[in-house]
Amino acid sequence: MTHPSFVPSLATIFVALYLASAAAAALHALLTKPDPRSAMCWIAVCWIFPLGGSVLYWLLGVNLVRRRGNSPRARPPVESPQLAASADSRSLAGLVRAGDALTQCRVVDGNALEPLEEGEVAFPRMLQAIDAAAHTVWLATYIFQTDATGRKFVSALQAAVARGVQVRALVDGIGEWYSWPHVVPLLRRAGVPAARFLPPRLIPPNLSLNCRNHRKILVVDGDEAFIGGMNLGGREIAGSTGRRMADIHFSLRGPIVQQLAATFADDWQFVCGERLQIPAPTRAVGPARCRVVTGGPADDADKLLLLILAALSLAQRQILIMTPYFIPPPELVAALQAAALRGVEVCVVLPRHSNLHYIDWATLHWLPPLIARGVRVHLQEPPFSHAKLLVIDGQYAQI
Repeated sequence: MTHPSFVPSLATIFVALYLASAAAAALHALLTKPDPRSAMCWIAVCWIFPLGGSVLYWLLGVNLVRRRGNSPRARPPVESPQLAASADSRSLAGLVRAGDALTQCRVVDGNALEPLEEGEVAFPRMLQAIDAAAHTVWLATYIFQTDATGRKFVSALQAAVARGVQVRALVDGIGEWYSWPHVVPLLRRAGVPAARFLPPRLIPPNLSLNCRNHRKILVVDGDEAFIGGMNLGGREIAGSTGRRMADIHFSLRGPIVQQLAATFADDWQFVCGERLQIPAPTRAVGPARCRVVTGGPADDADKLLLLILAALSLAQRQILIMTPYFIPPPELVAALQAAALRGVEVCVVLPRHSNLHYIDWATLHWLPPLIARGVRVHLQEPPFSHAKLLVIDGQYAQI
């Protein structure tokens, strides 16, 4: 029989644990969250939900990438080229300086970019590049389905390993769950070195839902790279099972490939501890001037948002935005409204229906204030467009 005096002791222990855990979590949120609104929300959760709120914060609200990641690798010290004295270049000079200050990557000349619309165009080009690889194939993706389309990539990577090519495949630990069977075991059984980015686990508990790797990068021989919005799977191809998605990918050649290779190498080293040899920059092959801008929880500042705001402030004639999901921060809403008010044509293209209905409902909240200030919003009919583009005055783009 339990002694009655033991019951208050349990309550005392519970209250003490509640106070200690809530105070620790709330203090951590106050000191580390860059957005005061986010900090206040987490502080409220920690105090309103005894113990559970603190557990949720440590599982979902803590930036594990920043705490556990390695220091970013220094990028090749390439000097930013001087801009010619044209009106367009003068308007972009400030944006180049902003990018120099925010990123570790310099603008590099001599690149060739080719848009690849839809999986029917992009996937054969990517598979052809893997089949022709002589030295290295580095692949990172969020979703890697194991349907017929995904297995073509598994077979191509397996054949590259058999030829003696250095192959590395990195799949997001949550994105892998979009398909069954999972792709990483298939790749490993095929002899392909493959790893998961922060996979969820129970012991020790780690969900890291806020620390996902959404990059889609394929670098072949340090000579050609593919980036864009396409995950690997049949949803990107017409006639496949499941809901069709429209998207755009890009083939890149030139010195910019080295920066993309360095980005993959940083992610691979964080996950596996292996330091890859970054290829030397290739010769100039085209007219495009490019830089890589990384984004994610390991960054000290929201570089991407700051660069977008800088680009919007420089727009003189036109701002074109295409995105599958549109829940803009207040700073971006104000910048778009201000641009429209000063006479810039601002055009936002969104899918009429995305694959996330709750995002569509949230988007409706932001559209009326933009439309009221002259922003033009166009809703694209199916198939669902997953493309993400920002174009300023026909001179500057973020892809």
